[in-house]
Amino acid sequence: MARKPPVTDPDAPVLTEAELREMRPARAVLTAEEFAAVSSVRRAGRPAAPSPKVPVTIRLDSATVDAFKATGRGWQTRVNAILAEAVKTGRHDG
Repeated sequence: MARKPPVTDPDAPVLTEAELREMRPARAVLTAEEFAAVSSVRRAGRPAAPSPKVPVTIRLDSATVDAFKATGRGWQTRVNAILAEAVKTGRHDG
């Protein structure tokens, strides 16, 4: 079975060995402002939170957890909101 030739782009000619040897990283040839402008590619994933959450382990009654889980996705966020409100209103100290 014959292999297909590679797809070529007429607007992007193949570089010669000499051209490849002359290439330098963008950071080495651009000013800091130019580099920042061309390198501001959005990174994959969730953006950093201004106040990131802290993972904890907590033991709760199964009925409590089941009730929150029954409310659907985001149940941990809702638990956090209720606890944050308790702290804000001073109802967290027993």
